[in-house]
Amino acid sequence: MTDPAVKMVVDDIIRSPEDKRVYRGLEFSNGLKVMLVSDPTTDKSSAALDVHIGSLSDPDNISGLAHFCEHMLFLGTKKYPKENEYSQFLSEHAGSSNAFTSGEHTNYYFDISHEHLQGALDRFAQFFLCPLFDESCKDREVNAVDSEHEKNLMNDAWRLFQLEKATGNPNHPFSKFGTGNKLTLETRPSQQGIDVRQELLHFHSTYYSSNLMGLCVLGRESLDELTSMVVQLFGEVENKNVPIPEFPEHPFQEDQLKVSPGGLQDLAVNPQFYKVVPVKDIRNLYVTFPIPDLQRYYKSNPGHYLGHLIGHEGPGSLLSELKSKVHVEDIIFHMFQYIQKLRTEGPQEWVFQECKDLNQVAFRFKDKERPRGYTSKVAGLLHVGPVSSGRVWVWLAALPPDNARLCLLQYYPLREVLAAEYLLEDFRPDLIQMVLDKLRPEYVRVAVVSKSFEGQTDKTEEWYGTQYRQEDISEATVQKWANADLNGKFKLPTRNEFIPTNFEIYPLEKESPSDTAMSKVWFKQDDKFFLPKACLNFEFFSPFAYVDPLHCNMAYLYLELLKDSLNEYAYAAELAGLNYDLQNTVYGMHAS
Repeated sequence: MTDPAVKMVVDDIIRSPEDKRVYRGLEFSNGLKVMLVSDPTTDKSSAALDVHIGSLSDPDNISGLAHFCEHMLFLGTKKYPKENEYSQFLSEHAGSSNAFTSGEHTNYYFDISHEHLQGALDRFAQFFLCPLFDESCKDREVNAVDSEHEKNLMNDAWRLFQLEKATGNPNHPFSKFGTGNKLTLETRPSQQGIDVRQELLHFHSTYYSSNLMGLCVLGRESLDELTSMVVQLFGEVENKNVPIPEFPEHPFQEDQLKVSPGGLQDLAVNPQFYKVVPVKDIRNLYVTFPIPDLQRYYKSNPGHYLGHLIGHEGPGSLLSELKSKVHVEDIIFHMFQYIQKLRTEGPQEWVFQECKDLNQVAFRFKDKERPRGYTSKVAGLLHVGPVSSGRVWVWLAALPPDNARLCLLQYYPLREVLAAEYLLEDFRPDLIQMVLDKLRPEYVRVAVVSKSFEGQTDKTEEWYGTQYRQEDISEATVQKWANADLNGKFKLPTRNEFIPTNFEIYPLEKESPSDTAMSKVWFKQDDKFFLPKACLNFEFFSPFAYVDPLHCNMAYLYLELLKDSLNEYAYAAELAGLNYDLQNTVYGMHAS
């Protein structure tokens, strides 16, 4: 590659052995990172561009400006000034588009019938070269943003996320209201004499820089053809050499964690307990520990190691013991008992090796992803920036396991972009111990979400109106958790016997399995993909399964109890990719 617009070409992209797509990574002279994907079989072409700027960079006096910028970019450019040119071109050629704004990213993506990638990409590129931000569109898009916020008002996930932000450090950008609404984008700015369109132009001209962008393009074209296409269209995006925004302080510091400098012994104000009233009739418990930035350690991933153990569902696991507990303090006490068990046992290399083996199998046999979602995801992984302590923060929610969250923005070398989420190479006991040391009662934040708290709250979150109450966790309770002794019922998981090691494909069978007096069998052997995968379906017939409402409900309860009793045994199999399901049907039961 001799084009002066291209600074670096990476053709040896690490990919799944079963991935038939071919890849090329590029870094342009203007700092733009690109991943090209050639797939001669795709029906849809797609592209996505991710800007490493989001709502954390909103001006303090205009909440939602980054999100508003995302909306306005769709509405005309100097080359294509017609307001709906982009969306009309896509819709006329079986295409679609969308975008989203998060704390540190704004991500734009589309798909289209494969013959029209060039035209769509040309219109798309103009977003980042010469947008109009037409004044006539401003009011309508403010209303669109406001409607989007109104849609989220009754969504408990959005409400709880904003409440988490509202109860953090009010001086940290994490506390901002990222969506925005008519009040923040029109009413208040107007009262303060602020021209929102001028602020929008300033925001775009300041932050929409090629060195903060990652582009992924997927099409039927060859890699050379795709290279020529993106160089022509995106090589002129301006590099303003904008530093990646850094947020070195943690959003949950001493004032939010209520931890005195001396630690638990000198605890002046106790950790906090939040009682939250939801919209829906749900009951959730969130136990949150802020921990340092782990991005640089993605090949060791101590959070993954601990999440694997704390979230395990096999015999001797935390979940196994908690099924018999109903009181919040008992649940959290046993959680700290299990954490103490992990400290006593110390980091186990064989557990890390199992996590590594499971990741390798998952990467090797991962399903082919649909173009639009795939390009959006890959574009967001292309940013490579300086790693600074605390620039990215992490929350580990220990309970329930399904809600464990690693809010980790991962930026990888081009060669590793596709594989990095699966890479576990370096066993680092010191990092595991470091994270374990953060999982202590003096650092905990506890939130319980339940309708039972109605009438007991005294605070209201500003943007979603969530009712909640903030209380101290008593010193006696904190001490009890800190002194949690070992529980003999807790054990590390046994070695996973279901992790596959032999991927041999057996020859085609000449004879199919035979029917019996009790069953009829249909069999089809894979003669196209030749993957070591099997799909089995069983139908069990009973005339009593649906004979009346009583029998129908009894059949349903039976299957729920059966699944619950199988969970401890089947969990290890599910980790290894052996998934199963049981459902009651009109005729009996379906197992797969």
